[in-house]
Amino acid sequence: MDKNGTIIIIEDDEDDQFLLEDVFNQLGYPNQRMYFLDGLSALEYLYNSSDLPFIIISDINLPKLNGLELRRKIQEDAELNLKCIPYVYFTTALNQQAVIDAYSSSAQGFFVKPNGVDEIMETIKAIIEYWKKCASPNNF
Repeated sequence: MDKNGTIIIIEDDEDDQFLLEDVFNQLGYPNQRMYFLDGLSALEYLYNSSDLPFIIISDINLPKLNGLELRRKIQEDAELNLKCIPYVYFTTALNQQAVIDAYSSSAQGFFVKPNGVDEIMETIKAIIEYWKKCASPNNF
């Protein structure tokens, strides 16, 4: 994890992508953001990039490769796993099984997308501030 690294956001709804970008801009985080519409394109980017992202914020219900499958593939790849990229879910898929599945794959957070912009801003700020303060093996 590089605290100044890219924030990877995997969200298949382009309106939600636009809203999230607006939230990040309002919050003033300088990290570059990269958006992916599906888990497979995000995985291909991670495989082919030397980038050390700051965090991955992923929906669960995604085309081609859902968020849970993507998380497992990252964990199974030794090189990607060593990057220690925090992986959090930001989704509307709230049910007990989704939460169990997320934490079974060692997710570092499960956040339900709030309805209002102010609540989304509070949630994103809480996620980013927590990880900015958190130590990881790659910070030394």
